Amino acid sequence: MTTTAEPTTEVGRARTRKEDARLITGRTRWTDNLTLNGMLHICMVRSPLAHARITRIDTAAARNTPGVHAVYTGADLDAEQSALPCAWPINADDEPPRHVSIAVDTVRFAGEIVAIVVARSNAIARDAAEAVEVDYDPLAPVLDMEDALQADATLVHPQHGSNKWVTFPFDSVAAGATSGPTAEEAIAAAEADADSVVVTRKWRQQRLIPAFMEPRSVVVDPTAEQLTMWSSTQVPHVLRTMLGLTLGLPEHKLRVIAPDVGGGFGGKLQLTPEELLVTLVARRMNKPVKWTETRSESLLSAHHGRDQIQEITVAARKDGTLTALKIDITADMGAYFGLFTPAIPVFGAFIGPAIYKVPSYLFSCTDVFTNKTPTDAYRGAGRPEVTFAVERIMDELAVELGRDPLELREQNWIKNTEFPYTNAGGLTYDSGNYEAATAKAMQLFDYAGLRQEQERRRRDNDRVQLGIGVSVFTEMCGLAPSRLLGALGAGAGGWEHAAIRMLPTGKVEVVTGSSAHGQGHETAWSQIAADQLGVPFEDIEVLHGDTQVSPKGLDTYGSRSLPVGGTAVVKCAEKVVEKAKKVAAHLLEASEEDLEFATGKFSVKGTDKGVSIQEVALATFTSHNFPEGMEPSLDSEYTFDPENFSFPHGTHLAAMEVDTETGKTKLRHYVCVDDIGNVVNPLIVDGQVHGGLAQGIAQALYEEAAYDDQGTLVTGTFVDYTLPSAADLPSFTTARTETPATSNPLGVKGVGEAGTIASTPAIVNGVIDAVRHLGVRQIEMPCTSQRVWRAIQEAQGHATQETPIDVHSPGGGLGSVDPNEPQGEAQ
Repeated sequence: MTTTAEPTTEVGRARTRKEDARLITGRTRWTDNLTLNGMLHICMVRSPLAHARITRIDTAAARNTPGVHAVYTGADLDAEQSALPCAWPINADDEPPRHVSIAVDTVRFAGEIVAIVVARSNAIARDAAEAVEVDYDPLAPVLDMEDALQADATLVHPQHGSNKWVTFPFDSVAAGATSGPTAEEAIAAAEADADSVVVTRKWRQQRLIPAFMEPRSVVVDPTAEQLTMWSSTQVPHVLRTMLGLTLGLPEHKLRVIAPDVGGGFGGKLQLTPEELLVTLVARRMNKPVKWTETRSESLLSAHHGRDQIQEITVAARKDGTLTALKIDITADMGAYFGLFTPAIPVFGAFIGPAIYKVPSYLFSCTDVFTNKTPTDAYRGAGRPEVTFAVERIMDELAVELGRDPLELREQNWIKNTEFPYTNAGGLTYDSGNYEAATAKAMQLFDYAGLRQEQERRRRDNDRVQLGIGVSVFTEMCGLAPSRLLGALGAGAGGWEHAAIRMLPTGKVEVVTGSSAHGQGHETAWSQIAADQLGVPFEDIEVLHGDTQVSPKGLDTYGSRSLPVGGTAVVKCAEKVVEKAKKVAAHLLEASEEDLEFATGKFSVKGTDKGVSIQEVALATFTSHNFPEGMEPSLDSEYTFDPENFSFPHGTHLAAMEVDTETGKTKLRHYVCVDDIGNVVNPLIVDGQVHGGLAQGIAQALYEEAAYDDQGTLVTGTFVDYTLPSAADLPSFTTARTETPATSNPLGVKGVGEAGTIASTPAIVNGVIDAVRHLGVRQIEMPCTSQRVWRAIQEAQGHATQETPIDVHSPGGGLGSVDPNEPQGEAQ
């Protein structure tokens, strides 16, 4: 038996997380746990209709309920509320439609706020909210993206004149990323060439709900000199700035605190209507005010993710060499913009070529308004969507050419000797080794053995067929160089800030602007600082999530925490060491050039004379024997702006079993080998990968936010919106290869979204591979038993009955139907 030696450094060590002691024993403090003296509670009254004019709101009965302090409508607050901001509108020519925090005369999605009840308890507020009477004049909702683009479609925002917000194009030839014929020209030439093949497919990325563990919650206390907001948010710094800009409040009088936050996955990357309204009410009443959503409210009105129609065309020579790639996306914005809504699908433009050498590439994205809950970032944010399209079309091309899907991918991917490599989207990949990751994955998966088993089952006409799903991916994360973001119209940069405070007793406080919501920052940042400063892991405290403690930061999303925030810690530590070196030289009566620093100690070269950095910290505090003219402080700070994205990659393989008589699917075996550069903490990495896999697999097999034809969300509870449990998923086999990033001194690439990006196409490719020999080539997500069974029946020419409930989502939804039971003839 071989064993792996424990690393001699902190970085690379599988440390259990510092924060878990409080998180899993209930000794932490969530926003909803806060109780302030005199605190009032809010309940939001929400529209049940997707599109309507408000004709009357009668609040008298609610106002007269004992314990109710106030009831507000949009008319009451309209003079104070300002439009919610969109920080990345993409379209610089038009003003985004005005999105107010509480509707005044028109509602545009089911769940939009129309009134607020303020009471002395949450229970009273909720009871009184039931007494608010709202009369509506219903308007026809527009719910389908393609219908919304028709000339006679109902307009979500009539003043805009169209349901189309913008079409964003990217042409690799026009952008100078590739030369030669355009993608359109290359595809046309391939269609006319007998030695070429062109494959076009159209797919739907269904709408998803982030479904974070802790519902959103906000507490605002306006009674002190500063207005303090506690919020279950991913972005306390962004929230503070946007709150000040939106409401015209002085930013230096605002303090935003994100306590321990129970998950976000992009779903808490907002300035929300509720945060604005709680602030407005608290200021009006000059009392602390709390709002915490119910789970149903969360599913209904917290922003959703994905929701795209994708048409993708690939052209290749008969020998399998890719010649062109064209991706057309139609993306559902919902009724309004969040902070980043229009930009999310556009991220796919630059990573669309994935790991492949594509001579000609064309991407187009059309953003469309509908009468549904707004969409915005969800784990992966634009990259899972485009990766799905590309990895699905590569499987379709392999079938067309009669090639093994992994062999075809390898023929076209960037070889490890070709890095750095500028892809057709204009991004320069700094490092990678797709061959190594794939070879390792195939070995762990027993790829050849499973292919043989698949052939045997097909030959024997086995009731349960085996499919092998493949996904080989890369992603752009570590958002990102500020100049690049500015050129793309983003409202902020991509830098991150860190500060280090050396305490007199030799202990260390690390302050980070990257605010954790489950990622393990306190542990990983302690490991980084311990190595850089040479102090014990246990002697380091990491502070974050409070704009008064950590005044500068751009927070956590886009797998940026470690590549950007962690690098800021490294650079800050270097400044601390440089300061300490001057003091150490003075104490040791030596020149700085004669000192070396290792494992926390400054030593005079060639002697045993030395002093630890912790001793230097105490000497700096006393300043009794200190260099003249030097500031008596080792404390430092650093703002790091990355020079490039980072580019994790990996190979994911899924063995899927499909019962051809019932459509029931089973994930039998899943192997992923990811390359995330250097690893700071393997335990944290494994946790991030497992969580990402669960969410990506859930999209493939379980989750879908579905609406009926009136715009009512019919998956508004966890009875109807299916989340997988541990019992639904197997134990994953995970492994890693390491090609360090060159864009940061840690050599890290980011891991938070990798599992989600790669797993969805691996699962769907596996399901379809299991039944393709029966004539099936497409099954819409989620691949429920019902949909798989129906696809088999239709491929074999059998009639099928419609689902008992008609939901507004292509392919239908689950509704009250048991997803594990076939419908129609099989019953």
